[in-house]
Parts: sequence; structure tokens; C-alpha cells
Amino acid sequence: MRNLALEAAGGLAIAVALLHGLIGELKVFARTRIEPPRARTLLRLIWQASTIDWIGLGVLLIAAPSLGTPHAREWVVSVAVVVYAYGALGNALATRSLHAGWILMTCVIGLALAGL
Repeated sequence: MRNLALEAAGGLAIAVALLHGLIGELKVFARTRIEPPRARTLLRLIWQASTIDWIGLGVLLIAAPSLGTPHAREWVVSVAVVVYAYGALGNALATRSLHAGWILMTCVIGLALAGL
């Protein structure tokens, strides 16, 4: 059951990351004017860096049950919890309301912790 919780956390983490990347491209940067263009490119790359990070953590969460040692599992979950907690907190502070972003990230945290 713990393995299933980690795999679910990883799958949800990847889904959240892909939605984050898509929303950034289709909603945020499609409507935003940022000057100079180099600054726009930099902000886009920073936005998508978190997308790539979250996908990587999702893959690690899925792989954690097969890593072979309990310490590897604990480290993967610990890092994922810290990264997703930071994202969830930032999203909650920015939106100041119920928002799918921080709610889904909190679900990833819960599932990851259930998989310890």
C-alpha cells in the first residue's frame, strides 16, 4: 500500500507539473507583455524550470519503491515534501483563496508521506 501511495504521489506530481507548464504558456505568457524580450525569455525559463523539477520529483517518487534501500525512499520523499510544500505555500499566498494549484500540491505531499 505504501508503494501505491508513492506511485500515486508521483503520477499526481507529474500531472500538476504538466498543468503548471501548460497554464504558463497558454494563459500567463500568452497575455503578458514583458520588456525587454530577454527578461521575458528569462522569466519563461524560470517558470518552466519548476515544471521540469516537479516532473523529475514525480519520476523519483514513482521509482522510490524500487530503489532498494529505505534511506533512498526517505530522501526522495523528504525532498519532494520540501519542494512541494514551498510551491503550495507560495501558491496559497499568491492566490489567497482556494486554488487547484496548492490543493493538488498538498495532495502530493500527503500521498508521499503516506508512502514512507
